[in-house]
Amino acid sequence: MEIALGFVVVLVCFITWMYNRLVRARNYALDAWSGIGVQLTKRHDLIPLLANVVKSYAKHETDLLVRTTELRAPNISDDTQKTEQREQSFGKQLNQIVVLAEDYPEIKADQNFQRLQDNLVAVEGDIESARRYYNGAVRDLNVLVESFPSNLIARQFSFESRKFFELELPAMRATPLIKLS
Repeated sequence: MEIALGFVVVLVCFITWMYNRLVRARNYALDAWSGIGVQLTKRHDLIPLLANVVKSYAKHETDLLVRTTELRAPNISDDTQKTEQREQSFGKQLNQIVVLAEDYPEIKADQNFQRLQDNLVAVEGDIESARRYYNGAVRDLNVLVESFPSNLIARQFSFESRKFFELELPAMRATPLIKLS
């Protein structure tokens, strides 16, 4: 009887401990996702400022600016894949604005544009850091949800694996331009 009672107590303690680990891992992942949302919002807030500077120099490029501004509304949801797709499109549009600025030396010389471009580079670095933190938190959660014996408790209490957030920035795929002058 005492052995059975001891076994039940140990089992309850183990289940409680594992459940709390799963809750902690899930909350870290949710917190990290929130951090990505903050960084993406900062990125999106730079767009009207960049668009206004470019618009003042490149009046005939309004179509690109309008499309980019339309994509800027950050709608961070729990759907990692939708957010990835939207941010991939947004990043391509944003890259086109920066490339457009290359065609207009007066834009590149504008101090407001330079400051905004520097801010954008800093925000992209912050997004990368937030993405790495999120993916680490998701990795830890997924290990708990998918490995034995925690997977038994995870399944019982409806814990689910999350998808990693892969945000490929257009600049990462671009071939670097080397000027030998």
